[in-house]
Amino acid sequence: MKRIYVLSTLLFIVSIQSQTHQFTYLLQYKIDSTETGYEKLNMLLDINPKEVKFYGQNLAVTDSLNKKFGTDNSHTDMSGQVVKRKINTFDNENFISIKEGYYSFKTTDKIGWVISDETKKVENYSLQKASTRFGGRDWIAWFCKDIPFNEGPYKFRGLPGIIFELMDSKKNFVYHLVKSQKLSATYPTDDFLESNFGNKAIPINESQKNKLMMDFYNDPFAFERNNFSKANHDLKININGKEIHTVDELNTQTKNMQEVIRKYNNPIEINKAIHYKE
Repeated sequence: MKRIYVLSTLLFIVSIQSQTHQFTYLLQYKIDSTETGYEKLNMLLDINPKEVKFYGQNLAVTDSLNKKFGTDNSHTDMSGQVVKRKINTFDNENFISIKEGYYSFKTTDKIGWVISDETKKVENYSLQKASTRFGGRDWIAWFCKDIPFNEGPYKFRGLPGIIFELMDSKKNFVYHLVKSQKLSATYPTDDFLESNFGNKAIPINESQKNKLMMDFYNDPFAFERNNFSKANHDLKININGKEIHTVDELNTQTKNMQEVIRKYNNPIEINKAIHYKE
């Protein structure tokens, strides 16, 4: 597959003191590690003088359309890779949606790289190889020293140049830099990153996050179940387009959802994956 790099020549001489520099990565990832096909998303890496942010492009598109047309649409990022950090640090604030809730939790994610002498030429760019182990996976990165940003996709940073290509050894997650642009001002993300279209992120820790995810797995339709138990037998609950009339039908939907959660349990940091039981 041919990679298309649309990078401004200004980036070769720009300094971090400028306004937001936005890099677009094509992310191909497997939500089920046993499958051969990939989900595809465009992810944005914003680097400004104070912060670095990484998030799905669809979040920004939805926010932009809301502001342009006065609408109130929302979007949930399914990548599990929405993060921000202060510039030149490994201290990340992670953002995640669980059921109807939106949460943030902090992690320190130091990454130690082994830089190889191996290089390759891609179009007009000279790239150098580096490797690391992070999140329970082995990773290979190709970075460009000519573009002076020590950042890359998600939490991957610390190399002497922007990361152009990144993938884990089993190719569950593959990133390619496809575009960059220099924005005239720091791009505001308050409405879709620090909050999710009206739901401000609730600060929690990782243990609380894991409990919320396990609670959701144990009873993904707890709200519907509570309403069902309080109402009369004529209540109709709609789950994924199917009308639920009895507790047995609700239990069947619960088991189906639990099966989906187990099947698609392939987070980028696999060492932190929750071990769900049947």
